Amino acid sequence: MSESQHRRTVILTGASRGIGHATVQRFSDEGRRIITCSREGIPDHCRADPNWTHHIPTDLSDKGDVEAFVKKANEILGDEPVHALVNNAAVSPKAAFKERLGCLNGDLDRWREVFELNFFTPLTLCRGFARALGRGSRQGNGASIVNITSIAGHAIHPFAGSAYSTSKAALSALTRELCVEFAQLGVRVNAVAPGEIETEMIGEEYEPLIARIPMQRMGKAQEVAACVFQLSNSDFSYVTGTEVFVTGGQHLY
Repeated sequence: MSESQHRRTVILTGASRGIGHATVQRFSDEGRRIITCSREGIPDHCRADPNWTHHIPTDLSDKGDVEAFVKKANEILGDEPVHALVNNAAVSPKAAFKERLGCLNGDLDRWREVFELNFFTPLTLCRGFARALGRGSRQGNGASIVNITSIAGHAIHPFAGSAYSTSKAALSALTRELCVEFAQLGVRVNAVAPGEIETEMIGEEYEPLIARIPMQRMGKAQEVAACVFQLSNSDFSYVTGTEVFVTGGQHLY
């Protein structure tokens, strides 16, 4: 039996920065074998991580690239299982002059691009790795999918835009549907909905939102990563179809 067969394997999208990168680091700290993809390469200091075994450069907004990633990752896996799939990659574009991409402005082709990456890509990956996840579930400790949604999918957000918000609302609904269908494979499906998290995407314009957060601060990417890890852990073996808000209480308003 190879060394990789002794370890639990995680596939994660959007791994190069922010929440995705923090989540990779958390899984690596826990000794997981990690296969990732993103449009960008991984930071140089991560290339020496023995747990981060494969990074496949992929444009997840391109259907052909997504299919190629699934094929390549499954070739790497062979008959080995996947124990967790984390659908993290997403895009939140702006219209001209950095306006929200809303219902009345912006090209509809931009809307389609948002839904392609934020909704259809996670669906494609869930389908593409269903067999490998099923193999993971039969190992005894189970397998899971975690979709990264957003607080913006549940309430009007001043900066997120209608295209992003509705795509994340759709991903929340997809999580529930996947939960029912993937239960037949023994695979749990949950979602994590971050609020205002300190990443490269956050600018000064977000500072006034802190007043509406009961904990009076923004969250850290590592706090989201911790939640993703726990939902993927066998300790949560009876939790499925759930969306966990990592918002400091902001979602209550």
